Amino acid sequence: MKKIVLCLMATVMSLAFIPLELNAKPKVTTPPIEAPSPVTPAEAARANELLLRLDEIKKSDKSDLKASEKKELRSEVRAINSELKAIGNGVYISGAALIVIIILLIVLL
Repeated sequence: MKKIVLCLMATVMSLAFIPLELNAKPKVTTPPIEAPSPVTPAEAARANELLLRLDEIKKSDKSDLKASEKKELRSEVRAINSELKAIGNGVYISGAALIVIIILLIVLL
């Protein structure tokens, strides 16, 4: 009998405090998301040039380069990648999110 009363009281108490947790406001406010600006033809041409340069670097033989030259190439690749990210306004989806979306589509359809 005592176990039933104890379980019942615990259930009632937990249900009593749920609305308080639901009404709690988040402490961190997120900044509003800006709409991406369209890519201009000049930016598209620059992005193509950068991609071609990345391909050249990947295909080049780096075995005969000195350590300082390899370091310069790595810094150049990082700069190109950061510039490409600044140009591109795409939406990136992680692998796990993609799997979840596919599973949801299969289940719902």
